[in-house]
Amino acid sequence: MEFEERLSDRDAWSIGDGCSAGRVLDLLSTKTVFLVVRECFYGTTRFDDFVTRIGASAPAVSRALKQLKAAGIVAPVVYREPGSRARDEYRLTEAGEDLLPVFLSLIQWGDTYLQEGRPPLSFVEAGTGRPIRVRVTAEPTPEATCDDIEIRLNPAWRRDWQGSP
Repeated sequence: MEFEERLSDRDAWSIGDGCSAGRVLDLLSTKTVFLVVRECFYGTTRFDDFVTRIGASAPAVSRALKQLKAAGIVAPVVYREPGSRARDEYRLTEAGEDLLPVFLSLIQWGDTYLQEGRPPLSFVEAGTGRPIRVRVTAEPTPEATCDDIEIRLNPAWRRDWQGSP
């Protein structure tokens, strides 16, 4: 990347706390917060399921959900099972759904550099099975939404997976 001429002297300016990347990192400040977002993309909605699937403590998940709710990333939706009190499920808001490219970018990078050629999951276009990739582009291209993506267990992991393939 190159800076425009008026920004070329890096010592003459600073964006400090105005940096969007820094603000996103403040928002997604812990592994638990990010994993709650991951689980929302994977369809998890209930508190106990977040705790189980993430493997974090209930207080840590509670703090993460409060942080994401305050930031407008998730919204509570009341549900009631017969014979039980009303409880909240958590669903991604539009702002939360817009984290999809961030989420997929991190997974894509991790698959390439941290999984030794054996990423556990693949993300494909639901209708065609074509791989979903995040790319930087200057041209407008069609965007995929969560509804357009199917998550598949990669064949190399199927052999080692403890669940039902």
